[in-house]
Amino acid sequence: MAPVKRKTAQQSESTRPAKRQRPSTAGTSSVSLPQEEPSFPRGGASVLTPLEQKQIQIQAKNDVLFEQETGRKAPKNDFMDEEDEPENSGDNDMAMSKANKKSKPRSKPSTARPEAKEKGVRIEGLSYKRLVPGSMVLGQVSQINRYDVALSLPNNLTGYLPVTSVSDSLTAKLEKLADENQESDDGTSEQDIDLKLYFFVGQYLRAYVVSTERESSAGTKGKRHIELSVHPKQANSSLKKTDLIVNSMIQASVRSVEDHGLIMELGIEGDAVRGFMSSKEVGKNTDVSRIQKGAVFLCLITGLGSNGNVVKLSADTEKAGNLKKGNFLSDAPTIDCFLPGTAVEILLSEITKSGVIGKAMGFLDMTADLIQSGAAASGKALDTKYHAGDKIKGRIICTFPDVEPRKLGFSLLEHVTSLKSHPTSSKFSFESTSPTNLLPLSTIIPEARVARVEPGVGLLVDLGIKGTRGFVHISRIADGRIDNLAQDTGPYKAGTVHEARVIGYNYMDGLFIVSLEPKVIAQPFLSIDDVQVGQIVKGTVEKLLLKESGISGIIISLAESITGLVPEIHFSDIHLQHPERKFKEGATVTARVLSTSPAERQLRLTLKKTLLNADEVWKSYDGLEIGAEAPGTIIKIISSHGAGAVVQFYGPVRGFLPVSEMSEAYIEDPKTHFRLGQVVKVRLVSVNPAEKRMIVSCRDPSIFGAMQQEQLDSLVVGSTVSGTVSEKTNDEIILELAGSKLKAFLHFEHLTDGSAQKSSAAAKKIRVDQDMRDLVVLNKGMGKRLIQLTCKPSLVKAVQSEKLVRHLGDLHDGLEVDGFVNNTTSTGVFVEFANGVSGLLPKSQLPEEALLLPNYGIRKQQSISARILTVDHVQSRFSLTMKTTLPSGAAKTENASSTPEGSLSHPIDGKSTHINDFSVGKLTEARITSVKETQLNVHLADGIQGRIDVSEVFDRLEDVKDRKHPLKQFHPKEVVPVRVLGMHDSRNHRFLPITHRSKAPVFELTAKPSSLASTELDILTLEKVSVDSTHLVHVNNIAEDCVWVNLSPNVRGRIKTLDLSDDVSLLKNLGKNFPVGSALKAKVVSIDMANSHLDLSGRSGDFAKPLTFSDLSVGMVLPGRVTRISERHIMVQLTDSLAGPVNLVDLADDYSTANPTTYEKNQIIRVCIRGVDVPNKRFYLSTRPSKTLSSSLPVEDREINGVSDLKVNDVVRGFVKNVADNGIFVSLAFNVTAFVRVSDLSNLFLKDWKSEFEINQLVKGKVIQLDEDLGHVQMSLKRSHIDKDYQPPLTFDDITVGQIVTGKIRKVEPFGVFVVLDNSANVSGLCHKSQMADRKSPDPKKLYDEGDSVKAKILKIDRDTRRVSLGLKASFFESEIDADDAEAGLAERPIVGVESSEDSEVDKIKEMLAENEDEATEGWEGLEDANDDESDTNMDNGDSGGGVLTEASIQDSKMQGLSAGGFDWTGGILTTDDKDSSSETDAEATQPKRKKRRKAEPQVDLTGSLDAHGPQSVADFERLLLGRPNESGLWVRYMAFQLQLSEIDKAREIAERALRTIHIREQDEKLNMWMALLNLENAYGTDEALDNAFARACQYCDSLDIHERLASTLIQSGKHEKAEALYTKALSKHGSASDAVWLNVATFYLTTLNQAPKAHALLPRALQSLPPHTHLQLTSHFAALEFKSPHGDPERGRTLFEGILASFPKRLDLWGVLIDLETHRGEKDRARGLFERVTKVPGIKVGKMKKWLKKWERWEVGNGDLRSQGKVSKVAEAYVRKVAEEKGRKGAE
Repeated sequence: MAPVKRKTAQQSESTRPAKRQRPSTAGTSSVSLPQEEPSFPRGGASVLTPLEQKQIQIQAKNDVLFEQETGRKAPKNDFMDEEDEPENSGDNDMAMSKANKKSKPRSKPSTARPEAKEKGVRIEGLSYKRLVPGSMVLGQVSQINRYDVALSLPNNLTGYLPVTSVSDSLTAKLEKLADENQESDDGTSEQDIDLKLYFFVGQYLRAYVVSTERESSAGTKGKRHIELSVHPKQANSSLKKTDLIVNSMIQASVRSVEDHGLIMELGIEGDAVRGFMSSKEVGKNTDVSRIQKGAVFLCLITGLGSNGNVVKLSADTEKAGNLKKGNFLSDAPTIDCFLPGTAVEILLSEITKSGVIGKAMGFLDMTADLIQSGAAASGKALDTKYHAGDKIKGRIICTFPDVEPRKLGFSLLEHVTSLKSHPTSSKFSFESTSPTNLLPLSTIIPEARVARVEPGVGLLVDLGIKGTRGFVHISRIADGRIDNLAQDTGPYKAGTVHEARVIGYNYMDGLFIVSLEPKVIAQPFLSIDDVQVGQIVKGTVEKLLLKESGISGIIISLAESITGLVPEIHFSDIHLQHPERKFKEGATVTARVLSTSPAERQLRLTLKKTLLNADEVWKSYDGLEIGAEAPGTIIKIISSHGAGAVVQFYGPVRGFLPVSEMSEAYIEDPKTHFRLGQVVKVRLVSVNPAEKRMIVSCRDPSIFGAMQQEQLDSLVVGSTVSGTVSEKTNDEIILELAGSKLKAFLHFEHLTDGSAQKSSAAAKKIRVDQDMRDLVVLNKGMGKRLIQLTCKPSLVKAVQSEKLVRHLGDLHDGLEVDGFVNNTTSTGVFVEFANGVSGLLPKSQLPEEALLLPNYGIRKQQSISARILTVDHVQSRFSLTMKTTLPSGAAKTENASSTPEGSLSHPIDGKSTHINDFSVGKLTEARITSVKETQLNVHLADGIQGRIDVSEVFDRLEDVKDRKHPLKQFHPKEVVPVRVLGMHDSRNHRFLPITHRSKAPVFELTAKPSSLASTELDILTLEKVSVDSTHLVHVNNIAEDCVWVNLSPNVRGRIKTLDLSDDVSLLKNLGKNFPVGSALKAKVVSIDMANSHLDLSGRSGDFAKPLTFSDLSVGMVLPGRVTRISERHIMVQLTDSLAGPVNLVDLADDYSTANPTTYEKNQIIRVCIRGVDVPNKRFYLSTRPSKTLSSSLPVEDREINGVSDLKVNDVVRGFVKNVADNGIFVSLAFNVTAFVRVSDLSNLFLKDWKSEFEINQLVKGKVIQLDEDLGHVQMSLKRSHIDKDYQPPLTFDDITVGQIVTGKIRKVEPFGVFVVLDNSANVSGLCHKSQMADRKSPDPKKLYDEGDSVKAKILKIDRDTRRVSLGLKASFFESEIDADDAEAGLAERPIVGVESSEDSEVDKIKEMLAENEDEATEGWEGLEDANDDESDTNMDNGDSGGGVLTEASIQDSKMQGLSAGGFDWTGGILTTDDKDSSSETDAEATQPKRKKRRKAEPQVDLTGSLDAHGPQSVADFERLLLGRPNESGLWVRYMAFQLQLSEIDKAREIAERALRTIHIREQDEKLNMWMALLNLENAYGTDEALDNAFARACQYCDSLDIHERLASTLIQSGKHEKAEALYTKALSKHGSASDAVWLNVATFYLTTLNQAPKAHALLPRALQSLPPHTHLQLTSHFAALEFKSPHGDPERGRTLFEGILASFPKRLDLWGVLIDLETHRGEKDRARGLFERVTKVPGIKVGKMKKWLKKWERWEVGNGDLRSQGKVSKVAEAYVRKVAEEKGRKGAE
């Protein structure tokens, strides 16, 4: 059955030939091309006939005439194409569009089928114009650059994949690196992502087309650029969960690498669907361990999970490409399943010259063009291989999203369907790394034969290698334009031979890209890879780079698209003032290539004549010979320590020029003699290719003087010399020998015979210009003039004893010699001596234990002692041995009998007879002599000691019973099985091989069960330790900022304090929680093999990894150390490189408690990441309990994260950040600052408003304006905006004559005082001096000072002049007091600005102040008596006389109100000349003015009656305090006295004075005063005043005691919220040190607040914070609290007790506590059952059981009856019989 052709609507309406149209992007169907017009995707040349070209020329002329005549643009015609572009290489759309625009159809060859093709599906190959954004295409990685990846696309297209379009994981890693490198000086990163770890050449990927635009510059039309994305979210954008079926292909990125496989991200339906790829499914050529997180793979779906959320994937190309096993799509739920990369079965419907057409699933059109069908590469006609109706298998390679009906492109190429990287043949195997290995790019092919001609498209040529073909685009055939190509005619017909050049390779097409253009063949370079380092090239100046200082560089064009940079220092040998005059754009220059970077597409050139004319080029460290000379450029000059210069050569080669090698003369500062960019000719002194280091010299070797040569000749190897240090390098010391200018070097390892650390430490102590003596000349090189020295004690001693080996003739068999290690190999160790003499220490002659260690436990330059084994004088070589025993058995016997001290006496194992029996790996037994914290001291036999390090006792942490004291389970005289490790070296705290035996040997042993059971001894060394490995470690030492731990006896590491534990509370006391010897599990974080440093972490999970800035995220809770404390913030250090502030707004949930001074330096606290400022690499922390402890306590001041969290009219609190001239700035959050204008500071007038505010002051305000875009916040602090009950201040219109007011004196003048009324809008009045007193006019300046508080009466108001007259006379207020007395007793009437003081308040304060002081009650008794006698006291009886206040005067003074700063309201001060006298009582002032003055009564001294009546005046208290200044009770009574007079400020001053007066030794007295002050502030002060007093009290007294006392005070005063906040603070600060505070908080929650859940939650937290030895007592107290509290749960208490008793059944005290609690609750049966249970507990001693039974008997007497008492007797009798039977049985045994 013939395939059905689709017809368009236009074709169905008419039978005439349809007019050709451009391909439409709309939803209509595309009109097909005629058969003879090829669908090959590469256009660029004209496919029009000469007639059509003539018609176009005529039409163009007509258009020009039309525009000239009409001034309008000519209308479009059939030959115009708005998409045509003159530069159209690599595309055949232009030819197609022009062909479609013809008005008449061209003549067709006889083989054409016009109607069939036009009506059928059009074969469209992929081209630039058909590749629209949104298209998907299958590509193959062809090139991996630094920042992007090139993908070969079908039909000679190339797309580029930016590194940011791969996956989310890779993008996140890039952002992290960008943040880390933002602050670097050069702006470059040495840690850029290597894309070769994520991709490989030949890898297939499904790409999503992002854009297809031109790269243009300077207004010119640039090259087309196809930007792609392989991100799974885009590559799988059309897929849904239901579209995931087996055998379809899907793109996935690696989300995480697990042990068993890979977790893959599919980008489908958010995070619901995940992929999993087994380690066996990644492909045989892929190493799972090298797969990076974020890598992308095109995967085959092999299965689905039960719920469809897990997709099983395979990236094995051999499996996915094996279509014979059915790995193709056979069923699809939707059409969206057909995506590039998926293999399908296709039913062919038509075979043409241009390709094949078919259908998938019977409904989806599929086409394959000339190349993808395989015709181009094979050269065979398609109809000979395929026929209509055949079913074939192909792979989808592209989509055409703008074509309707939907159509897909597929490929039949064998390497594409099988997913191989390139076509396979005998020469081109799949295993080849790249096809360019056979034909490298830029290869010139002398004879390329044309195999096939595609008219209007290009040529297919044979390249001379079987199985390889190339494609020549029509634009690449000649330098000029080629209009026509024909198969049989013309210069490029089939069979012709031409010279060609390979310019590229397309992996998808399997074809080389070739050019026949003569200009391309003659071009010197086609890519940067063709340019060689050191090559001399010619180029053209393309551009001069400008900066502020002038010309900074020159861009040189070497070839098309190949340019190089000439840095400023390489313009010339001399510095050019005006380089632009010499190097003009377009000028031809000769340059030399300094370096190339193909990955970055960069070339560095030089124009220096010295370098251009040089013959020697150093471009690699390999192959350089000592003494060779070459020119180099100085790029860096160092003047400080290690002075010298860095000299650059070619490529990566650089050398160091020490200052001592710059000249024969002395150079102090290299910068005075050399400059940057200077070319110097240097000589190679030393080179290390492995480390890429070399040292060069500018010194002339021929100037080595005759005197120096003579000194060098006279220098004897083995002689002792001295010298002065002239220079230090990383591993050597350069010296100048005394008495000559000869240079010598001394290696660091030759400073000591000890370890590398010891030698390094010795080298650090040596300074330049230091004199060194007793140096031995080890070697001298006459040719190089290098002198090697040593000061190893072993070699110095050998020189002194004349045993230093200098020549081979000095050796004989059996000679003991000292040398040093030259090298280690697999066959043995080479030992060097003086004068270059070296011998071999074979592997067989090393100690057995050394063979178990890496490199035999030996390092280069290490001192070694050995014995000569054999000497071969003929071949000038010798061998050594380190074995102590002779090979002969007879010799062993003789040696044993001659050394009786080697025999053993009383060996523990009973088997060993000689000390040599204790060889490495020997299993034996040892007896413990003593148990230390870190080791067990044992002995193996008499006089043979050993030690077992704590790290060699346990295999697992679970085996340790007591983690703080692991070795407590062992006891002296206990015999344990052990295994010999070696000998213990007490100096270096490590063990050595058995051969290092001293006079008193101490064996290093192991008791690990695994070591005892193993057949081979596996000794842990630093080389065997790997990062992320977990080990059982033991604390060895505790430092200030870290803890040193042992992994094994000779492997030690450190754990930083913050990495010790996840529990921050344990870090506050390291000595207590992590004592020496304690065991813990730690993970290795980093290893520094060079310095033998090992860092570990005791934290779990991801916290064990080193914390970096990029790891920080908002909300993360971490431990930190307080490093700095200020009034504004505290600085907290998280790691060595990370530290951030905790601002005031982040210190507490209640700003009133925010006080940085409560923290201590080096205190470990828990912090939460508040915010991260990535651009500035800053972060902010928070210590809010709601963030760090997940506290459920109410948050007084909510956390503000930004301006968006605020709204207008919000009332918030903050801290003053700055006081400016125009207002204040208030900090609301770490990133939010509000501004308060001066006019919004207060409703009252503030004359000096700046004095009212200070930095860090807590203020409360209302948000009145917001600007989120600018981040501006404006606030108001006015009370009218904040307080709902606010009463406006008095105004001038509110006051009336006769009104009683209070105020403050604003100004004092000779004629009177000016008073500002309280709570007024700056209303003030004048009190004339005549209105100040009832008697004669006083002097105002003697009575008042500015700021004094007064009570006044308004006498007169002048509304016109707005003046107020005031009176201060006492008589103005007498009538008011009398009226009030008649109405309400002695209670004061409230007046403006003054609050009344009630007796109940006095009594309340009395109780609070006297809470902790019994002596204070005596003073209150007198005051209470005074109150009782109030009714009997007559105000007229104020003439008490004397200097002591009577009870009535006390009450009168209370009635008078506040004192006016030295002024009393009675005016009595005017009656005496002494204004400071206090002899008169305040009651006298209340007498009305009389005509006659009463004669004064005689003064009576009542001092003697103080003991009987107590102090009753200020003078009385002052007199008593002179004699008893340290008595807190007297000070408290003094405060109470002032409080009764409403003098709160004076009471506060007395408390402060007491704290200053009481001696520092009287801590209890000071504590009483602090509590009195806190009680005062709690009752009368503000929250801020209370907080300040509390903070100060914590500084001077025990902080925990203050916390608990103040909390008790707050509870008594009903302030439960504040008490809860205080208890929370106490827990965070003292919870790890005190168990009492946890119990107090639990009592508060359970008893006071009735919040049982909160109380119950405290016990687990307490057990985590407190040390284990407190857990038992604390748990029992919590359990008892459940019984005692009225809101407790006794059943919960019983459960807690049962848990304790199950672990400690012999603790009779706990049983007794539980019995008492049950008895108190009336549960006598339960108590009786408990008594009986104890009698059944095994193991209780007889004496204790006897007491227990007696206790039970007494209890039954008081709570039971005769029956129960009898039961006790029976139980006792049974117990006695049982004990007697056990004794008898033991006696019989």
